[in-house]
Parts: sequence; structure tokens; C-alpha cells
Amino acid sequence: MKIKLDRTLCDGFGICAKHAPEHFPLDDWGYASLAGNPVIAPTDEPAVTRALLDCPVHAITTLPEPGRPDTGSAATAPGSAQK
Repeated sequence: MKIKLDRTLCDGFGICAKHAPEHFPLDDWGYASLAGNPVIAPTDEPAVTRALLDCPVHAITTLPEPGRPDTGSAATAPGSAQK
């Protein structure tokens, strides 16, 4: 999983930092930043996916990775119907 954080969309709710603080530290004003590599280890994917799904302004998105099939956005919940 590879992610992107759009800091221009972030409103400082801090939900991402609650779910995955090692990936989304908050700055002095309470806005998230992306720490380290945007490629997320499989062991961290559940927490980062929860952060992505819970972000009220959708500032976190997934990016396609070379060599990995594009399964769409991680925002698609498991078991949800797709058209």
C-alpha cells in the first residue's frame, strides 16, 4: 500500500494520528504530516487504512504501486458492494 497525504485538505482533526501515530505525526498547529516513506508495510496497513477511512476531509489517499494490481481506493470497505 502506498499513500499520499494532502496537507492542503487537512483540517487538523487528528484522527489519523490517533489510528497510526507513527505515520501521521501532528505539527505544532495540530495538522498531520506524513512521516517517512509513503509505502506502508503490510503490518501497518490496517491502522493506516482505518486512518484513511476515518479522515473527515479525505486528505489521505492511496496511490498505485508498480507491480501490484490496482484494486481501487483503500476507502472501499471490505464486503461493500461495488457497481
